Amino acid sequence: MAQQHHETTTGTGTAGEALTAYLQEQATEFLRSLRLHRDSATDAQGAEESLAAACSMRRAARRIGGTLHTFRPLLDADWAASLRPELAWLSGTLAQEHAYESRLSRLLEALHRLSGPPPVPAAVPAPAVAAAGRRSARRSGRPLLERGRGLGEAWAKAEAPVAAGENGAPRGLAVGAAKAAALLERQLTLARTRAHSAALQALGSSRFHAVADSVAVLASDVPFNGATDGLERLAATAESALAEAVAALPLGQAGHPYNAGALVHGLAADTAPDAQDAPWLKVRSLLRLHRYAQEVLLGHASPEPRIADASHALNVHREASAAAAAAAQAARTPRIAPATAYALGVLHADQRHDVEAARFAFQQAWLHEEARTW
Repeated sequence: MAQQHHETTTGTGTAGEALTAYLQEQATEFLRSLRLHRDSATDAQGAEESLAAACSMRRAARRIGGTLHTFRPLLDADWAASLRPELAWLSGTLAQEHAYESRLSRLLEALHRLSGPPPVPAAVPAPAVAAAGRRSARRSGRPLLERGRGLGEAWAKAEAPVAAGENGAPRGLAVGAAKAAALLERQLTLARTRAHSAALQALGSSRFHAVADSVAVLASDVPFNGATDGLERLAATAESALAEAVAALPLGQAGHPYNAGALVHGLAADTAPDAQDAPWLKVRSLLRLHRYAQEVLLGHASPEPRIADASHALNVHREASAAAAAAAQAARTPRIAPATAYALGVLHADQRHDVEAARFAFQQAWLHEEARTW
């Protein structure tokens, strides 16, 4: 299909040149990462290099797929429609192993923090704690996400102080934390092993080889459909879709630290996955498409700080949401000790607080640029 449209690759003017350059750059990065992955896979010491190469391949596949989605009116329709889902399958498959590893690290660090902090100081009135949190944030210049979490924790300690053991952890939490950590490590390590096997199987499949062949053709030949303009218009359409999705978010509520909105996900009777988080995850996907479109237009210029901060907040939002779900899943394990279930419940609530802090950080980054000067 690409060979039939070779003559249009250089005949679409500035728009075609910019899109061609970007797609071919990503295709070249994909092929380079594939070669590195194969070379490191044969080296007994190359496990880390192999994982890094797979991450680079995944990023390139994601950018190619996102660009095909945004600028599909300029490209051969059949070719783009057939390649996009295959790239999504590949990037999703390659992402799982790293996701499970990061999730386990996040949960174990949270358990360690929750079960072994210094003794909780005497409670002070909530407004005073919040004011102290704001003053500390202004002095330290912490990122927005940390400020959101810090304010939330201050309110939580002021409003609901808990009885603490000798190490400062709530009674019962330190007892169950070790077993909760062991349970999470067993479950998520198994999931990571399966994801690793699935990735290796995918990379050796005929389906993957077909994707790699298509990307190899893309590296030298971008199949346009003959359109001569519309690059900026299509990028603006992606930005409008993002703005519309952001407008549907409860940003007014998210602008208040520790508003407990994110905890509704864990307390509501509706157990449908991502029932409350779905609009935020949608914005994350659209923000990514917007970033890729800007990379096409601006030639890989770094994203503006507002976009970078918003992207980071939504990435943490997704990670914390998935970690909370993993803690809840572990808590449903049959015949676990009450102390273990209690520790997992506290861990789940802690990660939902992180979800809320990420929403606060996104709201501040998106609507209040001046908040960085606190």
